[in-house]
Amino acid sequence: MPHTAQSKVSLRLFEEDDGTTKAHVVLDTGTSALTAIGTAHCHPADTNVPEIGDELAAGRAMNALGQQLLNTAECDIEGMGTPLPGGSQRTGWAI
Repeated sequence: MPHTAQSKVSLRLFEEDDGTTKAHVVLDTGTSALTAIGTAHCHPADTNVPEIGDELAAGRAMNALGQQLLNTAECDIEGMGTPLPGGSQRTGWAI
């Protein structure tokens, strides 16, 4: 059966005075929302390049969000009564 879904992703980036960049990402499916954060710190000896901090913080937030999605899928699969093979845990993309 074909299935199409659309979700909204919101990503906010902001830098603090100490050179820390923070990212806050929200995935809104319309029925639920997942949020994640990511941070990046500029080493005092390094040149402060805001774009690099943005990329690191956003990437870390998106990575955390992706892990939440995978964990949610694992819980949903287990909730359907699908047994885990050999009692092992499902991880990563092997779902």
